[in-house]
Amino acid sequence: MNSVSLLAPAKINLYLKIIGDRPDGYHELLMLMQSIELSDILKFHLNGTEQIRLFCDNPDVPNDDSNLILKAVYLLKNKYSKAYYNFGGVDIRLDKRIPIAAGVAGGSGNAAAALVALNLLWKLKLDLDQLQILATQLGSDVPFSLIGGTALATGRGEKLRSLPPLENLWLVLAKYESLSVSTAWAYQAYRHKFDHTYGQSLQDSFPLLDSVMAQDFDQIGKLLHNDLEKVVLPTHPEVQKLRDILEKIGGLGTMMSGSGPSIFTICRSQREALSIQQELQRQVDNDDLKVWTTRFIGKGIQVTGN
Repeated sequence: MNSVSLLAPAKINLYLKIIGDRPDGYHELLMLMQSIELSDILKFHLNGTEQIRLFCDNPDVPNDDSNLILKAVYLLKNKYSKAYYNFGGVDIRLDKRIPIAAGVAGGSGNAAAALVALNLLWKLKLDLDQLQILATQLGSDVPFSLIGGTALATGRGEKLRSLPPLENLWLVLAKYESLSVSTAWAYQAYRHKFDHTYGQSLQDSFPLLDSVMAQDFDQIGKLLHNDLEKVVLPTHPEVQKLRDILEKIGGLGTMMSGSGPSIFTICRSQREALSIQQELQRQVDNDDLKVWTTRFIGKGIQVTGN
């Protein structure tokens, strides 16, 4: 095998609760994560040299060491140097379809794809547990991006429990293209303003978990929760307004994903999602607003071919 192609799906948070601080500087979290069909396409090709090269169709995607794809490649290169010298470097082509800096784990999914791709190309024979351990070194959302589907995440996001998949729901995802929110800033701002709420009971999440287990879509929409909305929305009134508009148009429930600034509305069907998308674009006449209609899926990284 000289090349491999993969899909790296985005994710949304259906629930994000900040429990408290951790000794490692991160936050203790309780999250309900969901993969969506909107995906980046990546192709890895052994290039017969020692070089590792990244090419992307979006000029806003960095191709230096700050890119999580390259961080994943270098992590494997350093840990499995014999395999790297045996098989050589790679050319990586990224077709970027997931919005950048949107709170939907686009970069994390790319890093997870890199782990899967090089495990195949360099014949590392790592199992999922071993890949998950590596994924935790790259970012809090990377372990989930590997397995995807519907999952409860604890710790800083790396401890995962898969749940029955929610595969019959659609969503409208909207983001102002020029707007980004720093994840680090969002969590620091929350710590500064709301650290007095740390240590609250985890029982608040139980109704949503029960609704997921029962596949009660109406209740899932009503029980969406994201603590980071408390700091992101007041700082970015245009995101608050976008959320308000989407919520009024319809759907099962509306919320910001992750640290934002993307907003999503869950829908019962593709038809409903397309109707909401059209109405949103009618009400918000702004070329900077990008809108996607997609659906929930039960998969993480998918190998699609050579």
